[in-house]
Amino acid sequence: MIWYPYQQMKTMKAPFQIVDAQGVYLRTPEREMIDSVSSWWSVIHGYKHPTLTRAIQDQAGKFCHVMLGGLTHEPVQKLSAKLEQWLPGDLDCCFFSDSGSVAMEVSLKMALQYYMNRGDKSRTKVLALEHAYHGDTFKAMEVGDDEDYHFVLEAYGEKTDVIHIPTRIDALEEAFARCHERLNSFIVEPLLQGAGGMRMYDIAFLKRARELCDQYDVLLIFDEVATGFGRTGNRFVADLVQPDILVLGKALTGGYIGHAATVASRRVFSGFYSDDPAKALMHGPTFMGNALACAAALESIRLFEEEDYMSKIARIEAITRREMAGFGDERIKEVRIMGGCVCVEVKDPKVLEGYQQFAYEHGVFSRPFLSYMYAMVPYVIEEEELVRVLDTMKAWFRR
Repeated sequence: MIWYPYQQMKTMKAPFQIVDAQGVYLRTPEREMIDSVSSWWSVIHGYKHPTLTRAIQDQAGKFCHVMLGGLTHEPVQKLSAKLEQWLPGDLDCCFFSDSGSVAMEVSLKMALQYYMNRGDKSRTKVLALEHAYHGDTFKAMEVGDDEDYHFVLEAYGEKTDVIHIPTRIDALEEAFARCHERLNSFIVEPLLQGAGGMRMYDIAFLKRARELCDQYDVLLIFDEVATGFGRTGNRFVADLVQPDILVLGKALTGGYIGHAATVASRRVFSGFYSDDPAKALMHGPTFMGNALACAAALESIRLFEEEDYMSKIARIEAITRREMAGFGDERIKEVRIMGGCVCVEVKDPKVLEGYQQFAYEHGVFSRPFLSYMYAMVPYVIEEEELVRVLDTMKAWFRR
């Protein structure tokens, strides 16, 4: 039996059976549908892309995986070198893992041990955002603020080492003034909070966060698992404000195979570089640096660069703004658009009951949650396909 994610197994609706996928389309035995959520925001090049498929096949003809403990290989060396060259500033030191959640755990572990290696055992607190989501593993869940995980508080009591603040500069400044001596890091999903409701905020907040982190010697962590590779309309938000640790996943491989990277600055790396073995980062996922994933990631980055994906994303945003201009309904609280993301937040989540089936019948796969109907389409989508997705969203309110 398959235990499906985020579902009450006893009452869940049967999932759609996918038998094939190509481009932006998923195919069931009955019909094809545009994937408007890019398989949890990861399949930016669409499905069955020939060069991505070939990259994986070519690497599989050599070997699929070898551990990085005492071994190394060309695909992981090339990917690390590419990210070092591609990412801003001195974000040069790549620690690979097999999922975004694990990569977030690594970032938090890095931040805590960075100060422990300096002999500072007092910096145990993490500053995070209200409505934050950073993954489902335990520490990532703790620094998140997802109400579905609040059951943890019932078992373990109130969080003592995580402080949540809204995306307001006054709240940011107050938190640093009050707690900076105990903080090891400030962790954010930059500009766009995905699972927390596609909440969007201004870059001025992050610029001030960088200043305060510098002033008080606190590490700034950007969780760009969802926002990276253009989703906010920026290649990476880290291009605008550089963090000390950057976490990548999802679109890193074009969504073709699970892989993630925790990329540290030279400053952070130097805090572990020592003759003392006790100061090493003691972490090592079995499938870190997987050769198939590295091959896919290298090809995904090449496509992103050579085919000017930032122009594709700008076009998606322009079409979305054009099609959603003037759209409203008394049941809608707000329509938000940023880069390759559009969200329609409703006042009552019951308004969205039945929308997934409605979308399916109109040839669109959608997965609304709580009060949020949204789309994060593959970047290769054609205009008429994108308009179809947006028309389906609007049609739900015009029935």
